[in-house]
Amino acid sequence: MIVNIRLLEEATQWFQDGKWSNDLSLKVHKSLDVCEFYSQYNKNKVFWDKAFTFLKETDLEHMAPGKYAIEGDSVYVSVAEGITRAIDEIKWEAHRRYIDIQYVVRGREKMGIAPVENAEIISSFDEIRDIGFYNVTGGKYYLAEPGTFFIFFPNDVHRPGINADMAEENKKIVIKIKTF
Repeated sequence: MIVNIRLLEEATQWFQDGKWSNDLSLKVHKSLDVCEFYSQYNKNKVFWDKAFTFLKETDLEHMAPGKYAIEGDSVYVSVAEGITRAIDEIKWEAHRRYIDIQYVVRGREKMGIAPVENAEIISSFDEIRDIGFYNVTGGKYYLAEPGTFFIFFPNDVHRPGINADMAEENKKIVIKIKTF
């Protein structure tokens, strides 16, 4: 992968400055592609700001499961409660039209991430549901727990909802931000 050094420096400075977060107390996970975040944020700052304001100002612990519009179908959140599952029960997935912000409100789970170019699609991409399923060799797995959120871009395949040590109940939100 070729990295534009100037873009990397600019994106890193912007990210470290932290104004994008609007003083959000939650932290973004270290797996974040800072250059892609910088690019996507600047394509539609209004949508990102609405998502981060939602995370900052909403009582996530007491939200009922369901789907909630933040900005029509351009920014919305899905709230789910459930049991994490064994790794072999969960497929790698990716989206083309939406970016995921995934945050475990209560409990823990593992999340996998890999570049889409290292993945092989295993079924036709479902344009209506905006999801494709993949096989991935490798990939990195991280522990997701309260306090830290993950961002998955269309160039990422991800594998969420995996048992951390064993199956456990958790509550999770996924904010979808439309790409342009």
